[in-house]
Order: sequence, then structure tokens, then C-alpha cells
Amino acid sequence: MGLKTMRSFLYLNLLMLLALPLSASTARIYITNSAGDTVQVIDPATNKVVQEIQGIEVPHGVTFSPDGSRVYVSNESENVLDVVDRKAGYIIKKVPLSGHPNNVAVTQDGSRVLVAIAQAPGALDVIDAASLERVTSIPMKGRLHNVYVSPDGKYVIVGSVAAKFLTVIDLKTEQPVWTVNFDKGVRPVAFETAADHSTTRLFVQLSDLHGFAVVDFAKHEEVARITLPDEPSGGVPEQGAPSHGIGVSPDGKTLWVNSSPARAVFVYSLPDLRLMGHVLTGMVPDWLTFTPDSKSIYISNAGSNSVSAIDVKTLKEIARIPVGEVPKRNATLVLP
Repeated sequence: MGLKTMRSFLYLNLLMLLALPLSASTARIYITNSAGDTVQVIDPATNKVVQEIQGIEVPHGVTFSPDGSRVYVSNESENVLDVVDRKAGYIIKKVPLSGHPNNVAVTQDGSRVLVAIAQAPGALDVIDAASLERVTSIPMKGRLHNVYVSPDGKYVIVGSVAAKFLTVIDLKTEQPVWTVNFDKGVRPVAFETAADHSTTRLFVQLSDLHGFAVVDFAKHEEVARITLPDEPSGGVPEQGAPSHGIGVSPDGKTLWVNSSPARAVFVYSLPDLRLMGHVLTGMVPDWLTFTPDSKSIYISNAGSNSVSAIDVKTLKEIARIPVGEVPKRNATLVLP
């Protein structure tokens, strides 16, 4: 093979590699064990634990810097944000917070880390990712539970279990712009988006609701409430949150909703919200995350100290992975 031909061959192979969709082998699934002091990392290509981050007692939320170099974990036992070197797996900084934290998110540019403060009176702590210092706390009208950055990067969405509200915050101004009040506490939230990544609907799980509410993002109001099927049964209802863990697949085609009474995850088609079926999981499915290619979903089973790996196409559990004590939050990191 001549030099020119070889160069053409290598160039074509490079183009083919760049064109390949993100697959399971380019990702890692992070699991926080809420009754322990570890965060475990699963390789979805093998469905094996390949790393364990130790020394974070009562870890809650987990997220990542955009370049994948850092892992951010909210630490309930010390009221800090633990910053972890991803490759080495050790803590490089503990950032003091204004109170007891719950979930955590990061802005799309990676410049700010956002931590929901579940201690009264409630706040959203903002950490500068360059200095790793808390730079402000945005006051809220109640203790916060979960925090998300919208897929278009423009907004922060926070929810309160105690105060029963969902608030949308403008990331540019760091000021609340609208709120939806509910009759029940706000728990996990999932996003449906348009082609430009703007949010069209929010799917909101509520305390003591075996299902979810649907919020029209443009109208700023609840427009529907969906109840999950009564069957299957045989699970153990999670106290105060029979349906906890919800997410839209990365391809935007399906909505997945956990059910602890059913010991299962239900799947709905989008945008019509037609029930497509369910998959049995371990006890008390509590949180979920996807591989970036939308082919697999990973569900933390808080009641059986395991993670269910599910094939999205066949609706079958393909692996049950042992992890630590009471796994709850999880998240997917796309490797650089």
C-alpha cells in the first residue's frame, strides 16, 4: 500500500470513528450509596464495577465537569461538596456549603456547580468551578431537594418536597422567573425537548403519587397527571415516594418511570405518553440513568443493593449488578 493510499485509508477510518454514535463503551455509570461511604462506577460495556470512590459518607447527588476530569458529589454527612479527581478516584477538595445538601448539577460550560440545600430556609448554593469556592446562595421559599440544568443550558429547575413547589431560575441573572405550586412535594423531574433543545414539557414526580404530573413549560402550569398501572405488584412502596426516578431517553423517544410498589420501571412513548410496557427490577427502584446511545438504562435498586441494567429495545433486564448500601442517585458520564 502506497503512502498516499495509506493516508486515505487512515483518514477514512478516522471519519468513520467520528461518525459513530456514542456507545456504552464511551461511558461510565456512577452510583451513590446513600447508606454507605462509597460511589461505585460501572462500565456499561461489561456491566462490571470498575472503580470505587471511597470516603464520602452519605453521598447524595453526583455530576461531572464537562471535560470529565472531575466528579462532584454532595456529601450529606459533612455538608460539603466533594470534588473528586475522576481518574485517580480521590477527593481533591471539600467545598463548605450553606447547609445540608441534596442533589447537585453543573452548568453546561462547567463554570458553576449548583447544589440544592435541603436545610431550612432553603437555598441554591453556587460554587465557582475555577476557585472551588461557594460564591453565592440564592434564597428560596423552602428547602430544596433536586436541581437540574435545562437541556438548552438556559435555566436551573429546582424542586421542594417540604414546600411543594417547582421553580425555574434564569442562569444568566441567577434569579427565579416562574414557579408552579403543587398539592404534593416535588421529587425527581424529567425533560422533554424540542429540536433546538428548548424544554417543551416537564414530567414531575410528586410525594405519595404513584405516577407523575405533566407541566407545560411555555404555559408555566400543570396540564395533566398520569397514574401508573396497579399491576404488577409485589414490591415494597418507598415511604412517601412510591414513584421515584424518572427520565427521558437521550434520543427523546421514551419516558421511563420507576415504581417501587410494582418493583418495576414503566416505559411510555413520546410525545403521546402511550404506555409501552414495563420491566421488573430489584426492590425499591429509586433512580435511573441512560447510556448516551439510548440502548441501555441503569436503575438503582435501593431495597436490594443492586443496579438493574435494562436493554431498551427488548425491555429485558440484562444484568443485576451488586453495589453498596442503599444505592439511590446515579448519573452517566460520557468519557472524553
